[in-house]
Amino acid sequence: MQVNIPLKKVVDNSYNITIDSLTKTHFDTKVAIVTNPKVAGLHLAYLLSKISAKELYIITVSDGEEYKNQESIDTILESLFNHRFNRKSMLIAFGGGVIGDMTGYAASIYQRGIDFIQIPTTLLSQVDASVGGKTGMNNSYGKNLIGAFHQPKAVYIDPHFLTTLPSREFGAGVAEIVKMAVTFNRGFFEFLESADLKNPDVLQEAIKQAVQTKADVVAKDEKEHGLRAALNYGHTFGHVIENETKYKKYLHGEAVAIGMVMANETAISMGLMSVEEASRVKALLEKYDLPTTYNVKNSDNFYETFFLDKKSSDSNITFIIPVGIGDVSITDSVKMEVVISVLNKFGEV
Repeated sequence: MQVNIPLKKVVDNSYNITIDSLTKTHFDTKVAIVTNPKVAGLHLAYLLSKISAKELYIITVSDGEEYKNQESIDTILESLFNHRFNRKSMLIAFGGGVIGDMTGYAASIYQRGIDFIQIPTTLLSQVDASVGGKTGMNNSYGKNLIGAFHQPKAVYIDPHFLTTLPSREFGAGVAEIVKMAVTFNRGFFEFLESADLKNPDVLQEAIKQAVQTKADVVAKDEKEHGLRAALNYGHTFGHVIENETKYKKYLHGEAVAIGMVMANETAISMGLMSVEEASRVKALLEKYDLPTTYNVKNSDNFYETFFLDKKSSDSNITFIIPVGIGDVSITDSVKMEVVISVLNKFGEV
């Protein structure tokens, strides 16, 4: 005997990404702004001058990738329970990628799911982390291994927040912009090579192109069953670097920059990328003071950590390998000896 539950429905998760100064908005429900002390000190007053709600609360969690954990999630959830949030209530993620990921994850599991919006305050979160609905937290096994796909109701990208961004954070965001260009848009990459992203007008155009690129990919593959995995270029290597350094030495974008260089070296070994193209990518990263070297102490241990990557299966590791500039290959057939050889080169740094 079988009982069928027909759940084949089309759910419209569409939302707008606004790249402009915030406008005054009122929410006729309970709203909690989730932020960290640094962002709150710099920008909370500005945000509160723009938004109001039926009831408005501030939830502050510690700043940094090492705090993207269950304890911080519990802090958010307990505040929501204490203030009797319901399924019509809403969260606002106000910070960088760490805040966005944790706020989205908390929203996805509170009473089985409530709405949230993203107001990203770093360049990295504006061009990448806030768009696409990936949410989650880290644990001792690796980065973002616990989470959910939970799309925001809206994303508001206000250039005002970048005026106080430290140079390292700026560079970390540039790394994600470069990632988008190398994998999907050669013309965009060539634009970046000659562009001065320190110019606010040029930066806004770069943000627009990066967000549009990611939006196009997410629209085709919301839950990363295929094409969207290409946006993890640099991340497979980068996540291991973050794990090895306990999330304390490198910002996420910095680890991704090193990871892109490692992926490029792998592509050269496979005959998919020329040395000249790899040098152009490396030069663009170094133009914004991003690290491009890393001392791999044990290549075998580094390789084993790949198996904790969400894209990998029991016996195969999925790598995102650039095919020149502007194209990409998602493959689980990269030979172990090729990767070990690349890692050994970085062990010589």
